[in-house]
Amino acid sequence: MSVSENVDPDTGVEWRGYLLVIAAGVLWSTVGLGIRLIEDATVWQILLYRSISLSVFLYFVIQVRSGESPFAQIRRVGWPAMIAGLSLVAAYSGGIYAIQTTSVANAMLLFATSPFFAAVLGAVFLRETVRKATWFSILIAIAGIGIMVADKSGTVSIKGSLAALGSAFGFAVFTVALRWGRTTEMLPSVFLSGLFAVVITGAICLLLELPLRLTAMDAGISMGMGVFQVGAGLILYTLGSRSIPAAELSLLSLAEVLLGPLWVWLFLGETATLNTLLGGLVLLYAIGGNALSGKRRKPPPITVP
Repeated sequence: MSVSENVDPDTGVEWRGYLLVIAAGVLWSTVGLGIRLIEDATVWQILLYRSISLSVFLYFVIQVRSGESPFAQIRRVGWPAMIAGLSLVAAYSGGIYAIQTTSVANAMLLFATSPFFAAVLGAVFLRETVRKATWFSILIAIAGIGIMVADKSGTVSIKGSLAALGSAFGFAVFTVALRWGRTTEMLPSVFLSGLFAVVITGAICLLLELPLRLTAMDAGISMGMGVFQVGAGLILYTLGSRSIPAAELSLLSLAEVLLGPLWVWLFLGETATLNTLLGGLVLLYAIGGNALSGKRRKPPPITVP
């Protein structure tokens, strides 16, 4: 009997899923480093350029992958796709603003509260049952958030923290909209969010008289994030999440939260405050505990910053 005959094919598929989701988390975790390397561009200019490259990239990916236009897929989903797309614009805007105004560690940890917002929104609008363990985890998470935003050191901005929570809420709305539309395919809605963002941020830039032309470095970083950090990360996550149970998927998503502050510390020397570390540990305990206590079912994919 050959060695290959002793290998469980399901196990192999699951391990490939783990590697793909971890790779997605690594790509997503670079968002803080990318924003920190921006020299002059504002949140609206960054989002405009990032959305242009994201939209073009996902259009061709969806076209090749499915053999049909992403607009045809969006039409089938209808209003849920529209709501999902708009909610991502809000999430992206809040995420970039948060990273520009508070520490990357603080922002990334607060981004991770999105599943809790999604649980509450799902219960209210979709009549989904929320487990007792999840409610308990939400209370612990609130305590962790309280510790983080109570920081008076000056390196943690209240506005930045609120923007990060707003970003997490936007991603939660996106997740619930996918469930409402009865679809686990996130790419068409993300493509639509890119188009919405181009129109909205372009109009805001014109209204605020912000230049549409960026420096070569700022434009390159912004467009690179659209293709590699957001677009490629989403594709890897979509492919990998199909073979991983919900509990493991939630735990693997913490790789993004933990690696984000690591990159800015290694390359830029940015450190986290004591309050951020303490509150972050409480928050990670809540997220990890909720994941480990969860049923082994696979929910619609939840996207990231």
